[in-house]
Amino acid sequence: MPDVTREMVLEKLRTVRGPEMEGNIVDLGLVSDVFISDGKAYFSITVPAERAKELEPMRAAAERVVREIPGVKAAMVALTADRKAAPQAGPVERPRSAPPGGQPHGRAAGGPAAKAGIPGVGAIIAVASGKGGVGKSTTSVNLALGLQANGLKVGLLDADIYGPSMPRLLKISGRPQQIEGRLIRPMENYGLKVMSMGFLVDEEVAMIWRGPMIQSALLQMLREVAWGELDVLVVDMPPGTGDAQLTMAQQVPLAGAIIVSTPQDLALVDARKGIQMFRKVEVPLLGIIENMSYFVAPDTGKRYDIFGHGGARKEAERIGVPFLGEVPLTMGIRETSDAGTPLVVSEPEGEIAHIYRDIAVRVWERISTAQKSRAVPDIVFE
Repeated sequence: MPDVTREMVLEKLRTVRGPEMEGNIVDLGLVSDVFISDGKAYFSITVPAERAKELEPMRAAAERVVREIPGVKAAMVALTADRKAAPQAGPVERPRSAPPGGQPHGRAAGGPAAKAGIPGVGAIIAVASGKGGVGKSTTSVNLALGLQANGLKVGLLDADIYGPSMPRLLKISGRPQQIEGRLIRPMENYGLKVMSMGFLVDEEVAMIWRGPMIQSALLQMLREVAWGELDVLVVDMPPGTGDAQLTMAQQVPLAGAIIVSTPQDLALVDARKGIQMFRKVEVPLLGIIENMSYFVAPDTGKRYDIFGHGGARKEAERIGVPFLGEVPLTMGIRETSDAGTPLVVSEPEGEIAHIYRDIAVRVWERISTAQKSRAVPDIVFE
């Protein structure tokens, strides 16, 4: 069977009529760059923002014809806003059905348009950082395992499209299996349900994607995965404040965000950018974690403040955000991360595991308090 090529996909897409039933979506210039990896095709179709719902059948037709190509295992297709009409507009999320039972997700009624939740998932939290190299992914894994160790049903979404690390951190290999409809089954280890672009694309493949393709991949990994019943879904965000972060913050009903920083001033400057982004899009800040807070020499037990100490705590106090805890820099964290055996499961009674479990308790308390406050019904007098 020949390999699927970009030209094969574009030729098939020429059979899909444009918005006015004249011409085709390729020759009309509506199709983004087509990215193909491991038999999966990723692309977006640009439409006027106000017609996104009306043109959903066109998106579905494009996905259907591409899936008919021999060798294509799946297609990830999204409608995106016409940026010529609204230069500052973000990507448009295609319509999704509301969760069963009308469960409340995200922002309360009366505010901006409601964000579609995930059936069965109680709370979604983002773990973010202003810059790379602060141990955000390791923190996400151990936080998720800490929440699970405290008795919760937990899933983990690796939203770092360019540098997915969950397959390595959790020692998971293989490809997710497609089940009924469009759903795929998440991978699993240590009791965590996990989804990552690293399961769909080979580790050596360079991910060179534009904003619409990032949005499409993220939302489909989030909403077209059979997560089942979860108390909380932890999302490991990519570092920075780019397209992926805005997609998650603007289109997903996040229960809150956690910022991971190291103590030094440079990391804190970047952490402030992440805090400002979440505040602008009205995502609650659950708190700040100071990672690599100090180093304890394994031979002498002596403590060294390599990056300074307490900077994240002071920053949290300054801006009025909860401080969730300090995680030291230890050889054990590095070694177990490289080996895919996180400390919370490999040394559940160790000091580091207890730190993460304590942080998990504080995070869940914050989420529970926020959910209770949102659960109070409005009283309307007519």
